[in-house]
Amino acid sequence: MNADDVKRLIEENVEDAEATVTHPRGEHDEDHLAATVVSPAFEGETLVAQHQLVYDALGDHMTTDIHALELKTYTPEEYEQAE
Repeated sequence: MNADDVKRLIEENVEDAEATVTHPRGEHDEDHLAATVVSPAFEGETLVAQHQLVYDALGDHMTTDIHALELKTYTPEEYEQAE
């Protein structure tokens, strides 16, 4: 599964999400990815719950196609402050 497919799944399945998906630290192994996801759906959710929303969006791909996912999640406000 490539980075574009992961981005599409996240954006289609997490409310109003904007995702950036890359290969971490220059790795080009298709099953090692890093994602930054910004969504208002994360508002009021714990970090664990935010990550679970992303994992749910990826479904079975998390166990079959993606070996590792470095994940950062933000509400739009948090992301604005982080920049």
